[in-house]
Amino acid sequence: MYQPTDLKKGTVVQIDGKPYRVTEYAQKVMGRGGSIVNVRLKNLLDGSVIPKTFKGADKIEQAEVTSKTVQYLYTDGTNYFFMDPESFEQFELPADIVDSAKDYLKEGDNLSLQFFDSRVINVELPKNLFLEVTYAEDVTRGDTSGPVLKDATLETGLKVRVPAFIKTGDIISVDTTTGEYRERKK
Repeated sequence: MYQPTDLKKGTVVQIDGKPYRVTEYAQKVMGRGGSIVNVRLKNLLDGSVIPKTFKGADKIEQAEVTSKTVQYLYTDGTNYFFMDPESFEQFELPADIVDSAKDYLKEGDNLSLQFFDSRVINVELPKNLFLEVTYAEDVTRGDTSGPVLKDATLETGLKVRVPAFIKTGDIISVDTTTGEYRERKK
């Protein structure tokens, strides 16, 4: 069981038999030591988002979620296909479960699938991924009053803003939670 103050962004809880992930968290301390916690919860079964307020004494049930490492195989445009590297069992997931993870999937990459009641509810990516730049714009010289950023397209089709020195063919690290450039691979 969780206390309301245990809920942090990314925590998975169970409410009315359904798994939810905390997407936003705010705590407000009231007079005499009491506090309330306001969260936004994303339903991991249907994708709906709900606001919820918990008081200091509330108990929140922890969701029984398991993870399994899988390898990404391919997509046919509608579904995404994964394989368990130990049992060679294959999983087919619709695009709505894969969600924004599709922007980071490369054939052959390993990642985790989260299960709730033996049903896949989420594709869990590593925090940072290295991807190759397949196209980077040229930079016009002159404006150096701030950091010079340009658009770049990565091997998965994802577009990110990168510093001016990044060229086509470079391998860069991207933060999978924000979709932002982190660094160039050395």
